[in-house]
Amino acid sequence: MSIEEEEDVAQLAEESEVLEDEAFEGTLDEGEVQQEEEEEQQASGTQGTYTAKVVNDQIFEELVLGPGIAEEVQNVWRTFISSAESREAAGEAIYAALFDAAPSLQSLFKTP
Repeated sequence: MSIEEEEDVAQLAEESEVLEDEAFEGTLDEGEVQQEEEEEQQASGTQGTYTAKVVNDQIFEELVLGPGIAEEVQNVWRTFISSAESREAAGEAIYAALFDAAPSLQSLFKTP
């Protein structure tokens, strides 16, 4: 990612936080906030790209998938499960990948 793209992402994140704060304060309704965010994303070319710098753990927003995405994910999951020797081996592979990527998370899980 270039420096300009990183700056655009940071600016969008800041603007998004301001819009969310305004919506929280009641000056904008949720639809207006979403519409303004979509317009900004279209203008900057980041629509469809995950650009959050901070994880919001206060609000659980509905995940909206495009047509056929859920079915595609289910097909990929079935392929993954069928390629593993067992369901336990599949689970071990997932946890191994998770702990390789973020070793600090391992302490959050109990192992037999």
